[in-house]
Amino acid sequence: MVRSYLDHNATTPLRPEARAAMIAAMDVAGNPSSVHGEGRKAKALVERARGQVAAALGAEGADIVFVSGATEGAALAMAGRGLQACGIEHDAVLAWAEESLHADRNGLVSPAAPGQSTLQIANSETGVVQSLPEGLALSDLTQGFGKLPLAFNWLGCRMALVSAHKLGGPKGIGALVMQRGTDLAAGLLGGGQEMGRRAGTENVIGIAGFGAAAEAAARDLAAGLWGEVAARRDRLEARLRDAEPELEIAGSGAPARLPNTSCLVTPGWKGETQVMQMDLAGFAVSAGSACSSGKLRASKVLQAMGYDEAAAAGALRVSLGPLTTDEELERFATAWLAQRRKHHARAA
Repeated sequence: MVRSYLDHNATTPLRPEARAAMIAAMDVAGNPSSVHGEGRKAKALVERARGQVAAALGAEGADIVFVSGATEGAALAMAGRGLQACGIEHDAVLAWAEESLHADRNGLVSPAAPGQSTLQIANSETGVVQSLPEGLALSDLTQGFGKLPLAFNWLGCRMALVSAHKLGGPKGIGALVMQRGTDLAAGLLGGGQEMGRRAGTENVIGIAGFGAAAEAAARDLAAGLWGEVAARRDRLEARLRDAEPELEIAGSGAPARLPNTSCLVTPGWKGETQVMQMDLAGFAVSAGSACSSGKLRASKVLQAMGYDEAAAAGALRVSLGPLTTDEELERFATAWLAQRRKHHARAA
């Protein structure tokens, strides 16, 4: 069976540039904290990657602290701050926030006190892109980095989260990005690495892969690759809506969505069931955030947008990558519509 991977918002395949950088880093023996030649060579790899991430993210002059991923970054940035958040945020953010902000039906949020709030740039389930207010305390840029033309330096937020594996880098590495001079206590104590914010010997191999992936992602974005992805996504949605006029696509009324994301809402047809049916048909899709899938619960993101439990439980996320083809999406549409007809027949 030919399989198609349509779950890029969960994680992305490793870019060849990242793989090459990681393999090269494996041959560097030194500890980045050592002052001898081998240590300086390892340190140079870390600093080169820091510069690559800064350039790709438009964060030149900001502090970039390498961490194990956006989840650790959220804990480091948010612990003890009591920031306000909306239920559309990732669980890693909600774990440290007061869930007091509200989204409209299109998933848009307007914090009344940006300096005490956190707001993601784009949602992993619906793809809805937010307009970030000036002075925002923190933004999760994980889904937008590499897909959207954005720059930390003009977003107006004090801190931001990014993760390598969402843009073709390795899993287990990410960064907390901060305006220079941000007051932040160390999350891990020890050797004082990462500007004293995150102790422990740096993951040189993962960091090198992150830097290479960020640089390659920025090239793809500049070349217009994601515009082509958006056109394919739009053709898929048109195909499904032509066959199922009542199909609702969550967030499609928002001013902007991620170019690769479709959230299909079908009340009464559970998302988990659809995921299994599509998997058997050869397609990797999901019923929501990878960190929430498999927990057999309705989408908290859709519920925060005002959907009832039946609708929130009947959501399927399709997220494309730069190499996804129209032929793959046509095969997916055919398979999904066939299962949809079977569901209608069983329900009749």
